[in-house]
Amino acid sequence: MLSISKTRVLEIFNSSKNKKIAVIGDVMLDRYFWGKVSRVSPEAPVPVIDVERESFHLGGAANVANNLHSLGVEPILCGIVGDDNTGNIFKSIAQSQGININGIFVDKTRPTTVKTRIIGNNQQIARLDREVRHLVGEKVEDFMMSNLKNLDNLSGIIFEDYNKGTISESLIERIIEYSKEMDIPIFVDPKFDNFFNFKNVFLFKPNRKEAQNALGIGIDTKDDVIEAGIRLLEKIKSKNVLLTLGSQGMMLFENDGNISSVPTIARQVADVSGAGDTAIASLSVSISGGATIKEAAAISNYASGAVCELPGIVSITKEMILRTIDNNNI
Repeated sequence: MLSISKTRVLEIFNSSKNKKIAVIGDVMLDRYFWGKVSRVSPEAPVPVIDVERESFHLGGAANVANNLHSLGVEPILCGIVGDDNTGNIFKSIAQSQGININGIFVDKTRPTTVKTRIIGNNQQIARLDREVRHLVGEKVEDFMMSNLKNLDNLSGIIFEDYNKGTISESLIERIIEYSKEMDIPIFVDPKFDNFFNFKNVFLFKPNRKEAQNALGIGIDTKDDVIEAGIRLLEKIKSKNVLLTLGSQGMMLFENDGNISSVPTIARQVADVSGAGDTAIASLSVSISGGATIKEAAAISNYASGAVCELPGIVSITKEMILRTIDNNNI
């Protein structure tokens, strides 16, 4: 099991403070209607919710940026929103939370991606998605590349792909080529469409379901996990693969042949939402602060465990990670 001391974590976080990490991917606005259910509609067998409040939160790649900011790094968010009211709300919230939105492209031809959740008696009753998934054009790709090239002292680039159209094969190729020229590590949180296009990156972080679908194999036993990780290293040709396994933790594969098990440290799981965003954010911050990949994986594991113990989407903080280390050393 990978572990790390509080002293070393503090050293890493102190070294990463105020560094810049770009997040490129599908940004979303999460909208919630909260209320109580007291009756069934006479029009159809559905609950009637008396709405008490409405709230908005950053979702998708923007949640990764939020985690970076809460860990003391300057996030540069690159994505696309529509020329609409929810796009304005998204930008306003992002700026208020300290996220640089110079890389956000406003597209008049598509709506802002919005996930609307209706909550009654603290349970999700329904979700309404407004989005289009067609790939962005060359104009948007040029905008993002220009924005990246205008950044000084970039410490990392995160691809956060939700298959909503922001990340195309050509954009991946252009950014990876640029990162090689500038010696900037790339961290990838993949989805299905572009899975095998993220080649020669620093870290590739799929979850079990994504790896199973991409490789066409079942990943049930420890031997299955090891086989999958080795195959991914060969196909992606990345320096490192971190395969996340839910309640079974993570498995780290390095291109020098080292394989490390990272058992989960969450003692009581309340909500796994956003744990993947927390994992890749804490990994990239740790590497920017001089951590080895094993140290970064250990920190990521503590961070993911901390947010899983709390309900809802929670941005990780240094204090939460340090407290989780203390709790697991009792």
